[in-house]
Formats: sequence, C-alpha cells, structure tokens
Amino acid sequence: MTEGEPDTVTGGTQRNRQVVVMPDSFGGTLDAVEAAAAIGAGWHAARPHDTVTLAPQSDGGPGFVDVLATAFGGEVRTQTVTGPLGAPVRASWLLHDAVAYLETAQACGLSRLPGPPDPAGARAATTAGVGDLLSAALLAGCRRIVVGLGGSATSDGGRGAAERLGGLAAARRLLAGVDLVVATDVDNPLLGRDGAAAVFAPQKGADAVVVAALEKRLTGWADELERVCGRAVRDLPGAGAAGGLGAFLLACDGRRESGAHVVATRTHRPAVIAGADLVITGEGRLDAQTRHGKLVAAVAAEATAAGVPVLVLVGQSALTPAEEAEFGDVHTLVHHAGSPAAALAEAGPQLTSLTEALARDRPETWWSGGPGESAAEVGERGGGTLGE
Repeated sequence: MTEGEPDTVTGGTQRNRQVVVMPDSFGGTLDAVEAAAAIGAGWHAARPHDTVTLAPQSDGGPGFVDVLATAFGGEVRTQTVTGPLGAPVRASWLLHDAVAYLETAQACGLSRLPGPPDPAGARAATTAGVGDLLSAALLAGCRRIVVGLGGSATSDGGRGAAERLGGLAAARRLLAGVDLVVATDVDNPLLGRDGAAAVFAPQKGADAVVVAALEKRLTGWADELERVCGRAVRDLPGAGAAGGLGAFLLACDGRRESGAHVVATRTHRPAVIAGADLVITGEGRLDAQTRHGKLVAAVAAEATAAGVPVLVLVGQSALTPAEEAEFGDVHTLVHHAGSPAAALAEAGPQLTSLTEALARDRPETWWSGGPGESAAEVGERGGGTLGE
C-alpha cells in the first residue's frame, strides 16, 4: 500500500507496511522455508501492497542447514550417513567460507525414523550419523564446524558419533584445534530432573522404564566423558541437547552458543527486525521449553527491544494466555482449523488461511497509533505496543 492510499480495513490512509516473516519449522509438517512461504502468501492475499520479507529462521533444530543456505548461499553437500536406527539415510550439510554447518536432525532426527517413536527405538537410537557428518567436514579441511542440535530421535549422549570417529579418545584428537560450535535450542544439563532422559526422551517414544534405563546409561557415559576428556560436562547448559549429544561435543572442547543467536548473527536478523513494522514468527508448539532458547522467544525478545510488534503463529500452545502474551499476539492452527487432525493434515493451507484472516481483520491490534503511523512512531509518542 502506497502512502496516502485508502485503507479498506481501518479507514483513512495508511502507508505501505514492512512485514518480516521469521518462523521456525512446524514440527514434522513444515520446515521453516515452507512455513515462511505459507505465511507470506496469506499476508499478500489480504494486503497485497505491503512489503513482505521472508526470512525463515532456525534455533539449531530441523531446517538449520536450509535456513542458512537460503540466507547466504554456500555449497550444500548431501551424502549417505547412518540413520537413527542404523539404516542409511541421506543428510545434507553446508560448506560456506571454509566453515561447515551440520544439522543433527538431518542425520538422526525424528523425521528419519521409519515409523512413530516407540520405547525400543528410543533406547536404540544412535547419533552415529552425526559422526559421519563430522568426519566429512574434517575431510573437507574445515577447521570451524558449527553443529545445530535439536529435533533428534536419540538419547545416547553422543556415543554413536564418538564411535564413528574411532572412539572417544580418537574423536577428541580429531577435533583438537577445531573451533567447534555447539548450537543448541535448549540449555538443559545432561542428567537429572531437567536432563536429556527425563525431559526429552518421552517425546522420542520412551516410557518410564526406558527413561530410567537411559538416565543410568547417560550417567555412566558422563563418567567416561569426564575421565577421557578431562572436562566436567554433565551440568553444563546445553549438555542435554539432542539426547546428550551436546555433552559429547562440549567434552571435545566445543563451545555452546544459542542456535537462534547463531542464525541471527549470520542472517543479520536484528537489523532486519529494526526496519519492520511487524514481525511474524512461529513454530509447531509453544510450551514451557519455548523460554529456554527456542527461536520464537529469541525473535520476540529482539522485536520487543526494537519496539516492533510481534505476531506469533503456532500449531498449538500449552501455555496460558498470560504466558503467551510474553511472546506477542499468539494464534494457533488448531483453533483456526478446528482440530489437531485438521491442522496437521493441511498445515500449509491452514497457515496461509490463518495469516490472511489476521492480516485482513486485525491490523489495528499491531498498529494502534492510527493510520499512517509505524510501530516506531507509536513508541516515540508513548503509544502502546502489543501485549501491553
């Protein structure tokens, strides 16, 4: 919409809005690139004169490689690696300026399982494929390797990856001198009430018996990591990421960074947000883990700091309305579609439909300053921002 053009929604005149679309993946239904496209299509259908910038994001989980490749190019290399249950799978990694970007979910993600998660699979799942990707990056001469953790089907603490590199001692030697970045979407420790087994294994099919067995196994592995590598890792933030793979990488002198921050710096996200009138983000599910390094929380915080309102579109939410308000104006596909089954079956079209409806009916929610004012202008004159 150009300056001075009639606004059929609010009346009066309103300038062209700058809308930035920054979603994460939506579980097993849409990757971040697909989600951004679906949201952009919905917004354009309702407000074709606005400028919509698609900037899909990742916090290190599924879509990490695709998001970075979309943002700055590079060479995407695809190879056969060991899948979570031993069968070969195809996995991609990104080589850009001699830096390797690896995605755990490509090798041993839940999407790589042959069927629904179950207790036997939760016990058996291996990170061996991540070891294959690390080996490929080393063979390519990369001395900086960024590993995105998240969305894994595994709870082996990274033992499988270590074994593919020749064992723990050999893995540590191979990775010596490598700038190893552990890009995690969570800050959980390896063990205990907030650890890999207790918190994440049930999402991977583990029942109570398997959770207890995994906790015991991870405890022994923590002892071995610390004995061989000489670094206490079990209580480090991010050690429990990807079923404890974080602990192995940290033991090999990896340094943890927020996966959302890694993507933010490499895609210049703060600058893009600062130039927007509205930021749209989202993911498959809002829950208690969202606050602990998830992409939606990071984008919402950055937008709030810049005085830009936030629209959050998610598959479903386990939070209360008051908790949701911390992130922005939250809407769910389940509510829009009428049921979880409908939301899952048609995630893309439902996301487009929900966005179109909101863009047509609710702009005054985000731009409360009246026709013609941007979010920054509202903030300058002391007006309200979303969620206040």
